[in-house]
Formats: sequence, structure tokens, C-alpha cells
Amino acid sequence: MLQQQLRQAQKLTALGELVGTTTHEFNNVLMTIINYARLGQRHQDTATRDKYFGKILAAGERAAKITNCVLGVARNRSDGFEPTNLRKIVEESLVLLERELNKYRIAVETDLADVPDVHAVGNQIQQVLLNLLINARQAMPQGGRVIVRLQYDASAEMVDLVVRDTGVGIPADKLPKIFDSFFTTKSGPDATGKGGTGLGLSSCRPIVETHHGRLRVESTVGKGTAFTIKLPVARRPAPLAAPPELPLPSSQPQAR
Repeated sequence: MLQQQLRQAQKLTALGELVGTTTHEFNNVLMTIINYARLGQRHQDTATRDKYFGKILAAGERAAKITNCVLGVARNRSDGFEPTNLRKIVEESLVLLERELNKYRIAVETDLADVPDVHAVGNQIQQVLLNLLINARQAMPQGGRVIVRLQYDASAEMVDLVVRDTGVGIPADKLPKIFDSFFTTKSGPDATGKGGTGLGLSSCRPIVETHHGRLRVESTVGKGTAFTIKLPVARRPAPLAAPPELPLPSSQPQAR
């Protein structure tokens, strides 16, 4: 019961962080559109107006991309297991966190192989991914690099989702405790109000294990940390057996 309450608390926290980040990002896009529209009203020459129209178009396309990603999050809120496209979840999550990652000078690299769908609850896996990305950002207060990778392990019929950062790393004596409830390596929430509760990672491992997957971590102080989420591939239904072929009618006349 307590574990369910902790998981629900983390789910609401992650949702609140996502809403806050997305609202700021969308507001920035709207201000870009408004400001360039005002500049366009002040200038009558075609070249300048075309330039500002281009800026407005780019900002509008950015707004549409954000909206589509938010709608994707809404679609992923099913509580049922189903074939889930991890690449899409990664791309949507990075769009929603793009402003925050840029603000803290975090470069993002992706290596997203063409992998099979996994058997998962999409919103839960996205919750884990957002948590790992935010943790990676917090581990690089002076900026750095985060690498997100998708790989298919055909022999185990698993898909690996890796989030690696170049941050401060986790000391070896603390590494076994990072998934414990209320344990944190941070002194408290950062300037954004995120982190330091000890609820983030503690909710990630149970979610992954509920998916019959595994969550692994490797870390070196001063070099960074890598989390690997291993999830089972969604099994395709067996094809229906073909009906037996009927014998062709004989062309020979039948004896009477």
C-alpha cells in the first residue's frame, strides 16, 4: 500500500514538472510569434516582412510540435500493456525537455536504432525516462552531454534504452542505495524545485520490474552515469494456420 502511494506521488510530481516545463516552453514560442508579428507591422519593405514571416512560421511549427508531443503523452496514459514504440516516447520526451536541457547547456545525442515494439504501459515508461533525463541534467550543473540510445538484443528478445550522462557520477558506496525510497545523493531541490526527495529513482525500478524488465546502473565519479532499461519485446500473435487444400474435382467421368 505504501509503495503504491509513493508511486502515485512520484507520478503526480513528474506530471507537475512536465506541465511546468511545457508551459514555459509554449509561452516562449508564443512570445516569439507575437514579437515578430509586431515587428512585421512596423516595417513595410517586403524583404524585412518576409524575414519576420519566416520566424513566425518556424515558431508556429515549433508550437505544433510541442502540442503533438503533449497529445502523445495524453495518448500514452493508458493503464494497459500494449505494443509500445519506444523511439516515439524518446523523441516526445526530448522535445518536452528541450528548453530545460538547453537552458542548462546540456547537449543531447541520440542513437535510436530501428527496434521492435515493447510490451509496456507507455505512460509509465515515459515517466521513468523523464525521471532519468532530469536526473542526468541535474548531474551536470556546469553543462555536459547526455546520450540516449536504443538497441535490440535479439538473443534475449529485449530492447535496451540507455540514458548516459557526463556528469559528476555516483560514489561506489552510494550506488547500491540509489533505488531505496527517500535516499538521495542531492542536498535538496535545485533552482527549478526538482530533485532531492528520494522518490524519483525509487519508483523507477518497480515500474520496470512490473514490465518483466530490468533497470541497471553503472557510474564512475567524475566521468558520469549510465542507466539501462531492458524491456521485453511485444510478442506478435501467431499467424492463423492456412485451411487445408481441398482436392480438385476429377476430370474423369464417374462410373455409374
